[in-house]
Amino acid sequence: MAAAAAAMNSPIPAARQNSFFTGTPEIYFAKAIDNSRLVKVEDPGRNREMKQFGTALACLFLLVFTYAWQHLRSIEYGYQIESSKRELNNLTEMNRALRLEDASLRDPERIDVMARRMGLVPPEPGQVIRMDSASAEANAPVLASVEPITVLAGQ
Repeated sequence: MAAAAAAMNSPIPAARQNSFFTGTPEIYFAKAIDNSRLVKVEDPGRNREMKQFGTALACLFLLVFTYAWQHLRSIEYGYQIESSKRELNNLTEMNRALRLEDASLRDPERIDVMARRMGLVPPEPGQVIRMDSASAEANAPVLASVEPITVLAGQ
């Protein structure tokens, strides 16, 4: 234990005590330094360099941010285009189906069969009055006229 205390109090490390001594011993002196009276002088060259560096860094950040923003917007637009294409295809298919249904519902044979099921019969001569006369010209103005219409009730 005494050897450990002696090693701690000794200015020379234990490893150097056992080795062959060459050169001068290292001696350290404690010196108190008082920096309270020092005044920092600003270097205008350093300030200018820091401003230039900050400006360059801000420009670089803006360029990178603009590139990233454009890239993300292009990806978003791509998704919107694909969504619009899907919607267009769905609407085109729905339009085709509705036109087909419209054509089948307007089929005169189907309408005739449904009318006969409901008890309707074709009109008899004299029951139909045509509003457009064949003698009138297509571009000529049409004058309003009152003609009596007779309605025949079925017996």
